[in-house]
Amino acid sequence: MQDSIFTKIVKGDIPAHKIYEDEYVLAFLDIHPVQPGHTLIIPKKQVEFVWDLPADDYRSVMDAAQKVARRLREVLDVPYVGEQVIGVDVPHAHVHLIPFHTVSEFRAVPDVDSQPDHAALSELAKKLMF
Repeated sequence: MQDSIFTKIVKGDIPAHKIYEDEYVLAFLDIHPVQPGHTLIIPKKQVEFVWDLPADDYRSVMDAAQKVARRLREVLDVPYVGEQVIGVDVPHAHVHLIPFHTVSEFRAVPDVDSQPDHAALSELAKKLMF
């Protein structure tokens, strides 16, 4: 299997705005966020679909999602953090965490053609980092 962009991030070949990492999982900010703080939780092991992860890896991803969601809610002072498992854009299991106030914010569509604001993402990552 060819390395996904997420595997390249895990290996350090591509930079990312990391906010959480442990032995099994990495969490970093999405460069085209639905809302500020939109975070991706990935297993370090490349498996295409979340549902195909071994049970321990799945639990590690979901445990990290819970930790990061609580952190997003606290630091960003938002009442909600939604979770999405989409699985079509990158062949590497991942969970989206999206902080929001209203349903329309959660369902917003990011502009994936815009240039990422790496300075703003870097500053936000510093605030959210564990």
